[in-house]
Amino acid sequence: MEKGYIQVYTGDGKGKTTAALGLALRALGKGKKVAIVQFLKKNENYGEYIFLSPQTTFLQFGFSHFIDPKNIKEEEKEFVNKGIEKSREIIFSGLYDIVILDEILVTVLFKMVDDKTVVEIMKNKPNDVELILTGRGATKRIIENADLVTEMREIKHYFKKGVKAREGIEF
Repeated sequence: MEKGYIQVYTGDGKGKTTAALGLALRALGKGKKVAIVQFLKKNENYGEYIFLSPQTTFLQFGFSHFIDPKNIKEEEKEFVNKGIEKSREIIFSGLYDIVILDEILVTVLFKMVDDKTVVEIMKNKPNDVELILTGRGATKRIIENADLVTEMREIKHYFKKGVKAREGIEF
């Protein structure tokens, strides 16, 4: 790619990961090399993992349990930071056109990763890598250093009626 930009999908609405995965599908269809690093998610039964892992580098630095943002365990923080280091390796490897860091913004929101670390990656990424960051709570500094920011805003959601996450739709 001649020029890679930085895209941020943030907000409280549904669709951030879905948008990033749609971009991955489009890129793969055009012969681009894609890497996906998911933070705070660990489930090889996710539809995106099953479908995309044979065609992409697809890594998960998450847990089978939900993280309590008020009680982050040191081992959770350490594992997420291993994901940051692996993300750096991938971004700077020269092997990928597109790198998606799914839910990385939530790691910042939960104070597992400092936004300065994410901004440093953004500022220093190779010129030919498209970098996609997803998750709630993009900081002002992250927004300022992105080329494209889309905010997903919840207007109505069926979860509020008690609908659980559905296989093939939410995971």
